[in-house]
Amino acid sequence: MRFCPITRSNNSQIAIYLLFFTIFSFSSQLKQSGLQQYILYILVIVTLGINAQELPPIQNYTAQQYSGEYQNWGISQSSSKNIFVANHTSLLEFDGSKWRSYHLPNSSIIRSVKVNGNKIYTGSYREFGFWAKDNAGKLNYASLSKRLKVPTAEDEEFWEILIMDNWVLFQSLDRIYIYDTQEDSFKIIEAPSTKAKLHLLNDRVFFQKAKQGLFTIENGTSVLVSADPVFSEQPIMGIYESDNGLLVATEDARFYKYNFDTPVPFPTEMDQFNVKVYSSIKLNDGSFVLGTISNGIYHLSPNGQLIRNINQAKGLNNNTVLSLFEDMDFNLWLGLDNGISVINLYSPFNEYLDKLGNLGLVYTALNYQDYLYLGTNQGLFYRKNNSQEGFRLIRDTEGQVWNLQLVDSTIFCGHNAGTFIVDGNQATLISDFPGTWGVRSLRHTKNLLLQGNYNGLSVLERKNGSWSLRNTIDGFTISSRFFEVDSLEIVVNHEQKGIYYLELDADLKRVEKLVNSPPISHSSNIFTFNDQLYYKCFTGIYTLGDQLNEVSLDTVLTKIVFGENERPISIVIPDVTTQKLWFFTENGIKYITQSPLSGKLKGTSIPIPYALRSNLGVSGFENISKIADNKYLIGSSNGFVSLNLDKVSSASYNIKMDAIFHGNYRDMSLKTSLDSIGEFKFSNNNLRFEYSVPEFDKYTEVRYQHILEGLYDDWSPWDETAEYTFNNLPFGEYTFKVRAMVGNNLTKNTATYQFAILRPWYLSNLAIAAYLGCVAILFVTVHRLYKRYYRKKQETLIKKSQKELARRELEEKQKIAQILNEKLQDEIEGKNRELAISTMSILKKNKFLSSIKSQLNHVQNKDKSIKSVIREIDRNINSEDDWKFFEDAFNNADKDFLRRIKSKHENLTHNDLRLCAYLRLNLSSKEIAPLLNISVKSVEMKRYRLRKKFDLPHQDNLIEYILNF
Repeated sequence: MRFCPITRSNNSQIAIYLLFFTIFSFSSQLKQSGLQQYILYILVIVTLGINAQELPPIQNYTAQQYSGEYQNWGISQSSSKNIFVANHTSLLEFDGSKWRSYHLPNSSIIRSVKVNGNKIYTGSYREFGFWAKDNAGKLNYASLSKRLKVPTAEDEEFWEILIMDNWVLFQSLDRIYIYDTQEDSFKIIEAPSTKAKLHLLNDRVFFQKAKQGLFTIENGTSVLVSADPVFSEQPIMGIYESDNGLLVATEDARFYKYNFDTPVPFPTEMDQFNVKVYSSIKLNDGSFVLGTISNGIYHLSPNGQLIRNINQAKGLNNNTVLSLFEDMDFNLWLGLDNGISVINLYSPFNEYLDKLGNLGLVYTALNYQDYLYLGTNQGLFYRKNNSQEGFRLIRDTEGQVWNLQLVDSTIFCGHNAGTFIVDGNQATLISDFPGTWGVRSLRHTKNLLLQGNYNGLSVLERKNGSWSLRNTIDGFTISSRFFEVDSLEIVVNHEQKGIYYLELDADLKRVEKLVNSPPISHSSNIFTFNDQLYYKCFTGIYTLGDQLNEVSLDTVLTKIVFGENERPISIVIPDVTTQKLWFFTENGIKYITQSPLSGKLKGTSIPIPYALRSNLGVSGFENISKIADNKYLIGSSNGFVSLNLDKVSSASYNIKMDAIFHGNYRDMSLKTSLDSIGEFKFSNNNLRFEYSVPEFDKYTEVRYQHILEGLYDDWSPWDETAEYTFNNLPFGEYTFKVRAMVGNNLTKNTATYQFAILRPWYLSNLAIAAYLGCVAILFVTVHRLYKRYYRKKQETLIKKSQKELARRELEEKQKIAQILNEKLQDEIEGKNRELAISTMSILKKNKFLSSIKSQLNHVQNKDKSIKSVIREIDRNINSEDDWKFFEDAFNNADKDFLRRIKSKHENLTHNDLRLCAYLRLNLSSKEIAPLLNISVKSVEMKRYRLRKKFDLPHQDNLIEYILNF
């Protein structure tokens, strides 16, 4: 069955809110009566009483922060210091920086958790088993309840887990299942109860059966220890060792001692409260913590005195405490009905949080005669030491308080309105000279004090046991917040205007001598340490002498104050009672002391987180005040923090690698083993490393520094983020190293992980072999191509040369041919001339013969001799020898013409060929007629017949045809 807590409001807080409402409802009537001012004053005092305790630091984690459900039923811790929480529907793991959640396969409610070695046992609804991490650091679940031969009861839930030797006990409201890890076997004990609680004391297991009493387990069976009504009627919430017996805590917050006889009440301060306890624990120091249903926790001393009550109004997430756990560093973990809280019980710091803003910004503090005084920007407040009451405002001190000093058993309060004397819870204004920064004693008289004010210096005088303002000092009106006195000589530091050396008259009424030196740097103040006056500024610590020019850098003090990563961010605050110099640094608080034996100066650093450093208030007005032996108060803007130097101790820490994720640039959800050397594909060359230092102190700041050898040579800057991502890593071998600075201490170890990014597929051995093969092929191909190219080029050159030779030969031949042609042409021209001469000779001869013949033909009565001559002439005109001579000459001039034309036109006669020859010589019909010894008309007729034989169209010219043949 499911436990449903009911959260109840704090009755006192409700009453105060009702008081507020009532008073303001009747404000008009109160104004008339004049009582409103006093009632409001009382109301402020009552209101300040709320949350008045100084509490150890509390860290709260909400469901949104750990990404889980509200209720947290159980808490345990592994040997690596990781915290595991049974968070309703998930198992939470916390390493100090990151929360991780794991869900059961059936998504049932997880009610209990217990870590043993490398296994995390959990109990849930009708299910119990264990979780174990794989090589990648991921938790995997293995069910044990499924191995049971007997089924679990209806709606059975397992609320408690106890481990003893090799046995693991799982308890529900009905049974106890005993699992033997060696034999892998189960035993079942029927144990009906209203609260599932198992208690292990001196190797004995105790538990309660409802309405039956207190039992133990012997030989695997339940044995009754006591049936006393204390054990049978009231649910038992805790059983602890006490002397020779038991100390039993019940649900109603009552304690009983039981020596195995009759329970005897053990009185505690819880007897006066009416609360319901749901969880309890005995801490390592013997004290007890009770977790209640409606009012947080009650912390009791071993003898039953109430140390503190912490509830939601005082800083918890919720008032219902479902589970309690003390970790290895003695931090108290609270599993709440809404969230998780961690209380650093043994922290050197305690917090007073002014959530309502009633105190304001704390500028100074003083503890004297059982009173703790706080000077704030809203007035002077007081509270009795070791009181549960809140701080109350001392009447008439409203306004800015700058300083609280104890001088000869008198408390002086430097105020905006002047100077007050404080006595108990009363304050008297003794000087109305405004803006008192502080007072200093004068060596030559105890009845006078020097004051530093907004507008110079003034003197207080004691007469008849009372202090009052005697006079202001003329001749100096500079604000004197930082000043030191040596008889009549005064040194005043003003940050903007520098250092002033003043010499007063014997009556301390005016300045006789004034010398000013400009400031060396900003952020300055002066202070006295070991009877030496020092000047602190941004550049170092300087000693100041009696004269203006006696200023020199103190290298020893400067080296300590301005150490690496410890540059002061505040003024130097001297503690005259313990001879310490305090100042705030970039990483915390530091104080300097001098060894009484060697006289050497030593610096001690106390780390504080950035949240507190940034909350110190106005820069230059940081303060730390001694309020007890080795106890100091640090003012802040919302209350104060107390520091106990006795609790400051150095511790050693280890850093561990939690998880390594890899993948592509879009998704890095793949986990890898933390044990072996990793190898990642080039496509998964994005890696995220998660690491942590399991440290749960609110005031311990953890910073990380990493280096990736193979890519970077230097360590990264310090960073508070407990993870780092590398994107697009080139292929190669790497070593990732990470270390941490916990406070001011470097972790003992450096977490290391070696891995390699494999070459991409295109640079793999096979690809390289392929590339080499391709290169070889390419080389051979290129070689062959080049060879072929050069061979072709050579062949081309040869061909070109051959062509050139051929061309030259051709040119030579052409020249020879030209010469031959020219010679031939000359011969042809000669032949033509011969032919022409021959033709002309024949023509002349034939003309001559024709002329003679013509004359002879005109002779009358020709005789035979004339006729014989005519016949001889005809024979000579038609002489075949002439034609033969002409034919030879013609063939020499125009070779094969007659043969060619004869071969084409076979029907040509001998006379036709003669006519063609004459026509090729471009002779006219008139010139041809004598050669053929015929008339011109007969020549024309022959030409006509020749056209017919050539079958020339009418439009074609016969001469052109013969000339072009």
